Amino acid sequence: MERYQNRGGNSGIVAFITTEDSITIKFKDGWHYIYNSIRPGLADVDRMKAMAKAGSGLHAFINRKIRNNYFHKYH
Repeated sequence: MERYQNRGGNSGIVAFITTEDSITIKFKDGWHYIYNSIRPGLADVDRMKAMAKAGSGLHAFINRKIRNNYFHKYH
């Protein structure tokens, strides 16, 4: 996994990994969430991947728009 840069300084995200059609995000509490082309859809996943690589805005985007619309969650 790639470390999330957290440029805003207050994100609960610590790391992420991307594939062609998904992003898996690891949060500070140890939970991993998979977002993909099925849930929440490729447009949102592509936006999330861009924010992850930029190190900014991803946690706020998930809280504001994605919420519980993830494909899978694991610890």
